[in-house]
Amino acid sequence: MTSVDVGIDLREAEQFLYREARLADVFALEEWEALWTDDAVYHVPVDPDADPRTHMSIVFDNRGRIATRIKQLQTGRRHSQRPPSRLCRSVTNVEVVGVEGDDTVVTSVVQILESRDRGRTWWVGRATHRLRRVDGELRMAAKTVVLVDSDRSLPTMSFLI
Repeated sequence: MTSVDVGIDLREAEQFLYREARLADVFALEEWEALWTDDAVYHVPVDPDADPRTHMSIVFDNRGRIATRIKQLQTGRRHSQRPPSRLCRSVTNVEVVGVEGDDTVVTSVVQILESRDRGRTWWVGRATHRLRRVDGELRMAAKTVVLVDSDRSLPTMSFLI
């Protein structure tokens, strides 16, 4: 059996994903935004097998669009987040699956409970992160979340998944 050089070990990957989840849950948006690399891509597909450049996605953001999304949420004027959702995430089944160039590919299962006046919504899916060390710190070069219900009618998702 041959071993694969994974660059980042499982424990470090888990700690990064837990921190990212906590920052998103408490709307620590500037800290959450700082976790991204300059060339980052944030993707929540409708169809995980479709090219996001030619098919509709729930979210398909480059680094500039991530920053814009953060600024919109920080204004307090985003109607869909007044009052802000109360969120609680659980990150499980974390696996370091390999290395692609400078990135370590990490998969996990994410479950998010969103509580709003309209009720509670469960958002559940499989996340794939591409983690990269930049100036000694881990950053996200990419994050893709494939929701279990991505092919069904979904309520408005105006928070960071």
